[in-house]
Amino acid sequence: MRRDTGFPKADAENDFQRARRRQVMSRLSTWLRREPDDVNIMLPFHEVVESLGMLSERRLGLRTIRLDSIVGSVDRTRDFDRRFRPTSARVRERWQRLALAQRRGEAVPPIEVYRVGDLHFVHDGHHRVSVAHALGLDVIDAYVTEVVTRIPAHGIRYRGDLIVKDYRRLFLERVPLGGEARAAVVLSDPWEYAELGEHVEAWGFRLMQDEGAFLDRATVAKRWYEEEYVPVVEMLRQAELVGDRTETEAYMWVAAERYRLIRTHRWDQDVISTLRSRR
Repeated sequence: MRRDTGFPKADAENDFQRARRRQVMSRLSTWLRREPDDVNIMLPFHEVVESLGMLSERRLGLRTIRLDSIVGSVDRTRDFDRRFRPTSARVRERWQRLALAQRRGEAVPPIEVYRVGDLHFVHDGHHRVSVAHALGLDVIDAYVTEVVTRIPAHGIRYRGDLIVKDYRRLFLERVPLGGEARAAVVLSDPWEYAELGEHVEAWGFRLMQDEGAFLDRATVAKRWYEEEYVPVVEMLRQAELVGDRTETEAYMWVAAERYRLIRTHRWDQDVISTLRSRR
């Protein structure tokens, strides 16, 4: 618990020491719990945008944003951890100068951030964010630039989550689903997006052979979802074969098992019965 001495300079020094101590304790706790290395690392803006696929950006102007929505940085990922606690003493002088100004009630300029979904990434103002956290503030003023991406940022918590987003973005370039279909097709294992992409492309190739006509990727994606994916998922629900997986993971499993066991691409009651017996 923070206790003020009544001397702003001494209190600012204590603020920094307290923030450093919390950062070290957090790192030790992560090590003891054997959590992933990226738990306490702030998200790098450029990696996030690359994984999600950038479409456009626009300036929103001055806004008040929540401190807990700031999860990353444009270029200062080593000086502060995920909660903007300083990772070393090299930022001490500037940090304490800002903390002293805050304690004296001096005006502090707004920070500059990029917004991706409901996440914010600091472009300028890392020390101000760190001091605000240390002083127990909930919000901060910021000039916001919003970045629109192909894939929504929902579900990103740690750096490792970017792998899933990146593979999903590549999958959607190969299989350009839209609307409800895009939201419905979800996998937990990023590698499976590549397998699913190959599966859909193979399905589309057989479809073109049957119809004797070339179909573009958007048409193949739409017809695969409507003619293959939705009916199969509905059968899986009725047969209680989805289990604790996502519907897409259940679809991938049953599609592979169907072909491995029966060497056919058809769906009928015999196929479902065989698959149920192998569950």
